[in-house]
Amino acid sequence: MILIPIAVGLVFLIAGAEVLIGGASRLAQTFKISQLVIGLTVVAFGTSAPELAVSVRAAAGGNPEIALGNVLGSNIFNVLLILGLSALIRPLGVSRKVVRLDVPIMIAVSLLFVFLAWNGSIAAWEGILLLVSGLAYILFQVREGRRDETPEDAQATPPAGGLGWAVARVGIGIVMLTMGSRWLVDGASQLARSLGVSDLVIGLTVIAAGTSMPEVATSVMASLRGSRDIAVGNVVGSNVFNILWVLGLGAVVGGGIPISEAAWRFDVPVMVVAALACLPIFFTGYVIARWEGALFFGYYVAYTAFIVLAATQSPGLRAFRVAMSGFVIPLTVVTLAVITWKSLRSRS
Repeated sequence: MILIPIAVGLVFLIAGAEVLIGGASRLAQTFKISQLVIGLTVVAFGTSAPELAVSVRAAAGGNPEIALGNVLGSNIFNVLLILGLSALIRPLGVSRKVVRLDVPIMIAVSLLFVFLAWNGSIAAWEGILLLVSGLAYILFQVREGRRDETPEDAQATPPAGGLGWAVARVGIGIVMLTMGSRWLVDGASQLARSLGVSDLVIGLTVIAAGTSMPEVATSVMASLRGSRDIAVGNVVGSNVFNILWVLGLGAVVGGGIPISEAAWRFDVPVMVVAALACLPIFFTGYVIARWEGALFFGYYVAYTAFIVLAATQSPGLRAFRVAMSGFVIPLTVVTLAVITWKSLRSRS
């Protein structure tokens, strides 16, 4: 019976996100914003709406670890699994603007989170700072989108249905997300208590994966259709929104979010490294190749395995840790360094 509210909550979250994205996309087309900016802002915000609803609900309900785990887990999920899976389906070409501007912004926002969390928590006033930064990010992207507007965009006909229907869809999506977030958080909290597993682990796995389903659907479908800007922009933009808006609003509503020692030692570094790993992979030829997608996907499997082993206190945890830190990770770093060096050399 505990799984029923979780399943119903996930259904409402995914359906609500789809309705919200549809309405928001209509609004974006009405105001003539470029495809890349739609992916980085409207689509990213729409697909991050489940994370926003769940984290705010969790923070207000006294479950800050779920709010934190949801953001960290979703950002790791977005880069490693969604980009990895999308690139496995079809190699993803990456816009030069994404490499030179948007990925560095994602990295900078991740490092800002580390700086603010250095004292062991994100205070309410720091949450306000994140929200202000999130507003500045939206305004910046809209300005960039209007600057990059093409003649075809300028002459585009407003979508059918009218502005009123677009606003109505946004409202319906928000209501569905609110209902879904309540059921999901309540069910996940009960599940964590019944299994003796911490809220942080549940937030990092079940809820993070569940609330990231809209990103999965959007990026995978965009990859299949060849819409590279939507696929990559959705992930990059969602990660920025998760930290600036989701974590920021959660900190304000909950009066601050504590950073547990477990998250600080493992999950925060993984999130930052995943963001940093995008730059060399995106930079080499401006394409995410299939083998690079497989690398990202494999790391997400390893990350999830580590969480499960640690939560169950498995005797195989030590051997797994040694294999990852002593062989797999160093080999990956060396491989990426060599590829980046060869790419820079060939360009020069």
